[in-house]
Amino acid sequence: MRAVILAVLALLAQPSLAFESAYQTINLDTDCTDVETNEVGGTWKCKGVKDYPVWFIEGDARQSVFFGHVGDWFRKSAWESFGPFNYYSETIEWLGDKGMPVAAITRFFIQNSDENTDESKGQVLTVSKVGQPGAGEACVIGYVDARANKEPNLLARQVAEKLVTSFK
Repeated sequence: MRAVILAVLALLAQPSLAFESAYQTINLDTDCTDVETNEVGGTWKCKGVKDYPVWFIEGDARQSVFFGHVGDWFRKSAWESFGPFNYYSETIEWLGDKGMPVAAITRFFIQNSDENTDESKGQVLTVSKVGQPGAGEACVIGYVDARANKEPNLLARQVAEKLVTSFK
C-alpha cells in the first residue's frame, strides 16, 4: 500500500503540461506530394494535422522538417539540420492549445562520429514551432539529447511549453 501511495505522489509531483498531445505517422510515399526534386534530394509537402502541413526537405543524406504555414523565406533558404548524416522518425508529436497546433516534436537519428562509444547513432528530439497562418514563423526552438536524458519526451514537451509562444 505504501508503494502505491508513493507512486501516486510521484505522479502528482510531475509538472502538468497545458498543451494537448496528438501523434501522427507520416509516410513520404503516401502522405506527401513532391514539390521539387533534384540530384541530391528534394522538398515534399505532407498532410499534417488540420490544415497545418509538414514540409520535409532532404539533401546530401541529411533531412530537415518544418511544420505549419511557412513564410516566403521557406522557398529561398529553408534548412535546419545536423552536420552528420541523419534521418528523422516518421512519428510526430503535435502539441496544441485549444485544438490549434503550436509545437511539434520529432526524433532524429544522427550518425555518431564518436568512435569511443558503442552506439552507432545518436538520437535527438527536435522541438519545433508550428508556423501559424500569416506569421510563417516555423522553426526549431530546442533540442533534447534522447540518449543522455532520462525522460527526453517529457523534457521536449517542457521546452515546447516554456518557449514556443515567445520564441522569435
